[in-house]
Amino acid sequence: MDELLDIVTKQGQPTGKTALKSEAHAKGLYHNTIHLWLYTSRGEILLQQRSHKKIIFPLLWDVSVAGHIDAGETFIEAALRETEEEIGLKLAPNNLQHIGTFLHETSYADGKIQDNEFHQVYIAKLNVSLNALVKQESEVEALKLVTLEDFEDLLKNSKTNMHFVASNYDYYLKVHKAIKNKLLKL
Repeated sequence: MDELLDIVTKQGQPTGKTALKSEAHAKGLYHNTIHLWLYTSRGEILLQQRSHKKIIFPLLWDVSVAGHIDAGETFIEAALRETEEEIGLKLAPNNLQHIGTFLHETSYADGKIQDNEFHQVYIAKLNVSLNALVKQESEVEALKLVTLEDFEDLLKNSKTNMHFVASNYDYYLKVHKAIKNKLLKL
């Protein structure tokens, strides 16, 4: 789906311009995305396996929910919409905690895609069972829960185990730390 996106500067400031997602990726235009990481009170993180149909990193495990922010949409609106679309989960805005903004600049598909994105990253508690989630087939191959310890072990070996996107190592560490700190406060 070729969504219309708000374009931002390299510093993340709104430009007032929009572009189709395909154009933003072809020209390397900066834009925002949301990432939502869901965790359980038992210390597990929900991982999503990217669909085999994806151009970028098919079948690798990644963030619970992610997506582009439509033009005119707020970060929270996008996070709620993407969560319902990708895994069938309805959340309220007060369920989300923003933990940071991470710049992601990477070239894919032999330079045909220049991904210049600001990931607006949120965490939220998962209050339903894994069986209650309904995955969007075009986006999600599978879902699973992993303990914080297993997440860390998988991450340590991400260059060889083909589990996570290895280049996102530092980002994943920050997410792991934020969830661990949140669980310590519960």
